[in-house]
Amino acid sequence: MEKGTYWYNLRTGQVETIVDKSQSKDLLGPYPTYEAALRALQTARERTTAWDEDNRRWDEDD
Repeated sequence: MEKGTYWYNLRTGQVETIVDKSQSKDLLGPYPTYEAALRALQTARERTTAWDEDNRRWDEDD
């Protein structure tokens, strides 16, 4: 499988490839590996937490 051809389907909770890819509205990705796609929700939570912290620090500097 080519690099960057994995997606996480929010509706089904499954990892998909370019061969069986669902509608984009249901997907997170692309991800470089199957394992990265499998961790999509965890990665999204971590990024959101980091962005929230950045926003909090930004607001405190005003």
